[in-house]
Amino acid sequence: MTSTVQTANPTEAVTKRPGRWLALSVLVLAVLLVAVDATVLGLATPYISEDLKPSGTQLLWIGDVYSFVIAGLLVSMGSLGDRIGRKRILLVGATAFGAISVLNAYATTPEMMIVARALLGVAGATLMPATLALIRNLFHDPRERSLAIGIWGATASAGTAVGPIAGGFLLEHFWWGSVFLINLPVMVVLVLVGIKLLPESRNPSPGPWDMISVALSLVGMIAVVYAVKEAASHGFTWVTLAAGLLGAAALYGFVRRQLTLPAPLLDMRLFRSRGFSGAVLADLLTILGLSGLVFFLSQFLQLVQGRGPLEAGLAELPAAVGAVVAGLIAGRVARRFSVRAVVSGGLAAIGLALAVLTVIDRSTGYPLLGAALLVVGVGAGFSFTVTSDVILSSVPKEQAGAASAVSETAYELGAALGIAVLGSIVTGVYRDFTGPAGTPAGAHESLGGAVEAAAGMPGQTAGPMLDAARQSFVDGLALASGAGAVVLLAAAVAAWFMLRGQRLDSRP
Repeated sequence: MTSTVQTANPTEAVTKRPGRWLALSVLVLAVLLVAVDATVLGLATPYISEDLKPSGTQLLWIGDVYSFVIAGLLVSMGSLGDRIGRKRILLVGATAFGAISVLNAYATTPEMMIVARALLGVAGATLMPATLALIRNLFHDPRERSLAIGIWGATASAGTAVGPIAGGFLLEHFWWGSVFLINLPVMVVLVLVGIKLLPESRNPSPGPWDMISVALSLVGMIAVVYAVKEAASHGFTWVTLAAGLLGAAALYGFVRRQLTLPAPLLDMRLFRSRGFSGAVLADLLTILGLSGLVFFLSQFLQLVQGRGPLEAGLAELPAAVGAVVAGLIAGRVARRFSVRAVVSGGLAAIGLALAVLTVIDRSTGYPLLGAALLVVGVGAGFSFTVTSDVILSSVPKEQAGAASAVSETAYELGAALGIAVLGSIVTGVYRDFTGPAGTPAGAHESLGGAVEAAAGMPGQTAGPMLDAARQSFVDGLALASGAGAVVLLAAAVAAWFMLRGQRLDSRP
C-alpha cells in the first residue's frame, strides 16, 4: 500500500507567504551558530586545559555537558515552542545563547566553565527544533519546503566545516575565548532581523506544559547518554549500570505518561507511522556510524599526519561540500526516484566510504581521504534532507516543534552512541600498544597524551613510542571504520523496507 507524505490537512490552502525566503535566511543563521559552536570546542580544549587547569573529570564534563543538556531538553523545548510560539522561543533562546557565550568566553574556573556550557545547552535546545518547525509553517508548498529543508541542512553541514576553520584561525591569532565570542554578531543579526521577518506560529490548542514529563525526559536522556559514554570510556561499573537503569526507567515513565495525557508533551502515536519511525531510525543510525569516525579522523589528521588545526579543518571540507550540494537537490531527486531509494542509497554510500577507510595507514595520501569524505558528505546530504522532510511532512503543522525535536534528539543520541561505541573500539585497540621501556602510563590513555608525554622523554625512546602509539591508533581507527560501515549498510537495508511506498508530495 502506498502512503503519501503530505500536509496533515488535505484541504489546507497552499499559500506562499511573502518574505518567506528572507525569513529562512534568519533561521539558517541560528543553525549555522549551533553547528559552528558544536565543533570549535574540540580545537579549543588544549588551550582551556592549559589556562583553567581542570581535572580529567572536569575536562570531560566541559566537553560533554553541552550535549547532555541539549539531548535531555530537545523534546521539551520543541513542545514548549508549539505552546508559547516558535518565534518567541527562538528569539529568547538566541538572545540567551549570545549572552551565555560571553560567560563561556570569560570563564575563570573549571566549575564556571561547566555551568556555562550547561546553560549554553539549555539555550541551544530551543534553537534547532524551532528553526525546523518554523520552516514547516513558512513553506506550505511541498517542493518549496523540500528546498528550504535542503538549505537548512546544507547550512548545518557547512557550519560543521566552518567551525574548525574559523576556530583554527582564531586560536592561532587570539585567546581561546574568541571561539565563543564569534556567536555575538550572528546573534545580534538573528534577533534584530528575526523580530521583523519571522511569523509567529503555535499550536492553537496545546494543553498545559507537563513539568513531570519535562523532568522525566531530562533525567532519562542525560542518564542514558552518560551511561553509554562512561561505559565506553571506563567499562561497566556500578555507577554506570545505575545511571543506565535510572535513564531507562525515566524514559519508560515518560512514554507511559505521554500515552495517558490528553495533551502530551510528545504524541507517541507519531511512531505508529512507518515512514516517521523509519526516518527517525535512519537519522539515529547514520549519526551513530559517522560521529565516532569523524571525531577520531580529526585526531588522525593532526596527531598522526601532523597537520595543524586550520589545515585539518580545511582537509575535512569535502564532506561539507558534498552535503551542501546533495542537500539542495535531494528533494527533487526523491521525487524523481523515491524516498527509500534516496535515503537507502545515501546510507549505503556512507557505508561504502567507511569501508574504504578500513585500509588507511599512517602514510595514506589525501586523495583517498578527500574522496571518501566527499562521498560521506553526499550520502549524508541526501539522507538527512529527505528524512527531515518526511518527519516534518508526516505531522500536523501544530506539532511541528515536537516532531522536529524528535529528529534532533535522534541526532544527539546517535552522536553520543557513536562516539561511545566506535570510540571504545579505537580506545580499546590503542591502549594495547607496546611501547619501549620507560613509556609512561599516561601515554596509553590517548594519542594526545602520548604526544604530550613524548615531549618530556629522551629522543631515543620518544620516537619509537610515538611510532607504536600512532600505528595502534590507526589500527583502531580502521577497525572502527569497519564497524561504522556495518552499521550504515544495515541502516540502508532497514530504510529500504521501512520507507517502502513513502513519497514526497509533488502537488503545488
